[in-house]
Formats: sequence, structure tokens, C-alpha cells
Amino acid sequence: MPMTALDKWYDYMKSHDHAALWDLLHPDAVFESPVVHTPQRGRDITFKYLSSAEKVLGGPGFRYIGEWRSANGAVLEFEKEIEGIKLNGVDIISFSDDDWIARFK
Repeated sequence: MPMTALDKWYDYMKSHDHAALWDLLHPDAVFESPVVHTPQRGRDITFKYLSSAEKVLGGPGFRYIGEWRSANGAVLEFEKEIEGIKLNGVDIISFSDDDWIARFK
């Protein structure tokens, strides 16, 4: 059975392979975060935000603790401790019909 984009996302979070992240993103991907206030449009800017976030949040101590899937997306709950502060949040990922990440919030 072929890997889905969600499977590939999980693999990226384990491997930290930025080429794999690039290959996952739709050319018209949109990144949304309360930190940037407005939707960021396009693969280039989405890649920059996601690869930067992975550097801060990914790695040792990062783990997904919940997953909720729909026909075209998933919500992934995560935990990470940084300098004694326990973070808890969610990644909301929407996939295109051809199985790329189309929107990441």
C-alpha cells in the first residue's frame, strides 16, 4: 500500500529531511499561525516556516500524542518540553486531492 502524505509527514518529523518536506508541500501550500497573523501562501514560505518550527519543536522530547483524521486532513496533538516548559499544541493539516500538504495550521 502506498504511503500517504500523512505517513510521509510522520517520517519527516523523525528524519528531519528537508528535501522530504519540500516534496510533501503543494506548490500553492498555505501556512497559518497566530504568530504570523495572516495566511502565508506558497511552497517557499510554507517550507521556511515549517522547517524553522521543526528545528525548534522537533527532535528529542517531541511526540505526537493524538491523531484525528478526516477524508482530506488530520489534526495531530503534540507535546514538547523546552527548558522546563511543557508545550502542548496541535497541527492541523489539509491534503490536496493528489496527496500533498495543501494547508498547514
